[in-house]
Amino acid sequence: MDGEFRNQSGLTEFQANLLNDFQRDFPLCPQPYKVLAEQLGVEEKIVLDHLQKLEEQKFISRIGAVVTPHKAGWSTLAAMSVPEEDLEEIAETVSACPGVNHNYERSHDINLWFVVTGPDRFAVETILDEIEATTGIDVLNLPLVEAYQLDLGFPIQWN
Repeated sequence: MDGEFRNQSGLTEFQANLLNDFQRDFPLCPQPYKVLAEQLGVEEKIVLDHLQKLEEQKFISRIGAVVTPHKAGWSTLAAMSVPEEDLEEIAETVSACPGVNHNYERSHDINLWFVVTGPDRFAVETILDEIEATTGIDVLNLPLVEAYQLDLGFPIQWN
């Protein structure tokens, strides 16, 4: 499969098909990657190798379930206004905190956004307090008010 034509985003046709199959109806069984491989007509190792490559190339960031908010623990969206010259260091500090899933930069005064998860609201608020104490920067806590069920998958076009 190496040497295959890649679309403008860098995906092969197989990888696009794998990502499309992977996003929805992920097999909930003891060997889900084997089932995906059978659906795609390849060996399980090929699926695993391609998923590893896609993760290394930052096409995917994680493999896991999306749990309904506040059914299994607690989470909040948080943001900070970080001086540009400190952004990389503060982002690394925030990312190292337990419960921080990811963070990202936005072009705005409030420029560092991240999600914090924990077993309950108190644990999440404690993490936010620790981030403030460590960085010396106020954290804007934006807890969920109402959940809207969205389809988080999107079709991957190959050509």
